Amino acid sequence: MNFFSDFELSSINTKRGVIRYRKAGQGPVLLMLHGNPQTHAMWHKVAPELVNQYTVICPDIPGYGKSFKPVISNNHSTYSKINMALDIINFMELLGFDKFQIVAHDRGARIAHRIALDFPEKVIKMILLDIIPTIEHFERTNMEFAMGYYHWFWLAQRSPIPESVINKAPEEWFFAHTSREEKDKNFFDPIALNDYLDCVKNPETIKAICEDYRAAATIDLIDDKKSRDNNIKIKAPTLVLWGNKGKLEQWYEPLSIWQNYCSSDLRGNAINSGHYLAEENPDEIIKNIKLF
Repeated sequence: MNFFSDFELSSINTKRGVIRYRKAGQGPVLLMLHGNPQTHAMWHKVAPELVNQYTVICPDIPGYGKSFKPVISNNHSTYSKINMALDIINFMELLGFDKFQIVAHDRGARIAHRIALDFPEKVIKMILLDIIPTIEHFERTNMEFAMGYYHWFWLAQRSPIPESVINKAPEEWFFAHTSREEKDKNFFDPIALNDYLDCVKNPETIKAICEDYRAAATIDLIDDKKSRDNNIKIKAPTLVLWGNKGKLEQWYEPLSIWQNYCSSDLRGNAINSGHYLAEENPDEIIKNIKLF
């Protein structure tokens, strides 16, 4: 299969900056948001299989890939998921899409969660891959989480401590960071990997990644608690999937946790995969998208 065959690679200037994206297909609009430390290229095994049924949009989320890097603020609010959600809404409106379905992984799924809370009229259905709500991770933190997801605490350290270390050896950091389940260096498709590495070798990307995690540990927790206290929940039908080789199933009961954050149709299950579901088990992801 050709890499994103039939997709146009483009960019568009949103209110806060330029977003790079790929677009192809016809039919209902499907927005696909990637995670850390990747780019939209993570969907290369999934997106091309959907273009006959959907108009597929795959952007680099703010701060990542070759999209704009928000200006840093003292309280990290420029990297808050509220502001990133606004960026994605602005991006989709500029493309002419008022309502859409979402499939999102990792950090992109945290943005998708915020979109569903703040713009319920925009989200038709949503699939979230390998996450539970950010606030739940921090409130449940224990030895296992601190060791298994140590990067949540390392990347959130004050600037420029993590950045200065990562920028000394960004490629080595990438492979260490993406090996939460042990894997060979040839795990990622070579074209996708080149895109990931090209972006993490840019110090501005590393700075943005750290700011994303600093926001998660500060302003996002304030915003998430406010939403929870006000009983604001996801209204769109939601499917949550996680990898049975990953950490979520070891530590939590993901579906029961998500039930507290959804007010309508919620379903979910594990699939045979580690953290990188779309690249490890694309057939299962494609099947779930088409069924849901």
